[in-house]
Amino acid sequence: MPRAEFIAMMAGLMALNALAIDIILPAFPNITADYAIEGNSIQYTLLSYILGFGAAQLFFGPIADRFGRRLPLFAGLAIYIACSFAGAFAPTFGALLLLRFIQGIGAAGTRVIALAVVRDTHAGRDMAATMSLVMMVFMIVPIIAPMTGQGIILLAPWPYIFTFMAALATFMSLWCAMRLRETLNPSNRRELTVSTVLQGFMLVVSNRISLFYTLATAFFFGSLFAFLNTAQPIYVEIYNLGARFPFVFAVVAVLMAITSFSNARFVGRFGMRRLSHAALVAHFVLSVAATLIFSTGPVPLWLFLTTIALIMPLFGLVGANFNSIAMEPLGRVAGTASSVLGFTQTVGGGIIGAVIGQAYNGTVFPLMAGITAVSFISLALVFVAENGRLFGVAQDGAATKAAE
Repeated sequence: MPRAEFIAMMAGLMALNALAIDIILPAFPNITADYAIEGNSIQYTLLSYILGFGAAQLFFGPIADRFGRRLPLFAGLAIYIACSFAGAFAPTFGALLLLRFIQGIGAAGTRVIALAVVRDTHAGRDMAATMSLVMMVFMIVPIIAPMTGQGIILLAPWPYIFTFMAALATFMSLWCAMRLRETLNPSNRRELTVSTVLQGFMLVVSNRISLFYTLATAFFFGSLFAFLNTAQPIYVEIYNLGARFPFVFAVVAVLMAITSFSNARFVGRFGMRRLSHAALVAHFVLSVAATLIFSTGPVPLWLFLTTIALIMPLFGLVGANFNSIAMEPLGRVAGTASSVLGFTQTVGGGIIGAVIGQAYNGTVFPLMAGITAVSFISLALVFVAENGRLFGVAQDGAATKAAE
């Protein structure tokens, strides 16, 4: 498969997850009105999906290491398609939350398999560069998904958003069926027994680099999920953007895509650690400054947008590199490693983001304070992973040689 098609396919599989999160954001008021939801409960449509998505990765990983990449992928896509279509007919808010949970289970297969396939076929900085390009395409989804959701709402009732998700997943299923070969080396297949699964999990959690980078990514992603939970009420309720919300939201996604592309170009020159550590330090410093400023009272829209435009794009320099660093020592159990990483990052980040989101009180201060807290914790975990040394280019080179 040509490299460009491979990157597009992996990004498309991972984008189904981002689509399920971002496309419903403009529909929050419509869903709230139809189901008579009170308070911040609409945020549970994100949390229920994220919990299903995160938890199921623990199962898809060992299955992918036993049966290969294709079979679990198509099983996950089938679940995603069925629940997306059923979500359009959910009779109650509780039923919608259940379907979102199961939809997340299906999406877990696409995430685990995409990461495992990249690890099957790449190593070292080449893996980080490929993952950055995948993430760059993946970042385009938050640009177009809210606009797409807004467009669907303008033309039809909000349940058609779920029909659209089912249609796109069907397209991805057909594409993968025709073009994606099996990438798991037969010699790396593992038996699907309790002992081998536990052994695979232990290989992940007993490796200091993998464990602490996974935890650091979970906390770091908590700030992203917090932003997703509160973006719609902040833009619409505080700043009265109304239907313009998806377009302002897209600006941040564009900047995140740009930094992901920049990471793919510069990671070979500067190394995964130098780029990601510098971005994490900058993220912490900026979030501290923003928290201090926002603690004084209401802030104008331009200041909030400037702050978000500086802080959020740093995910493009952290996420892909942290995932690559965590996966680097675990090539022989890539499926299991991907599932443990995905579970910890998604469930952990989702719960952290939900806690911060539930603190929303009509101001932007809780969001910025939460971002500062999780940024500090992520930085501390990286210190532990690297034995107190940051910006370690030498570690990058050694890890790459070991993987190759």
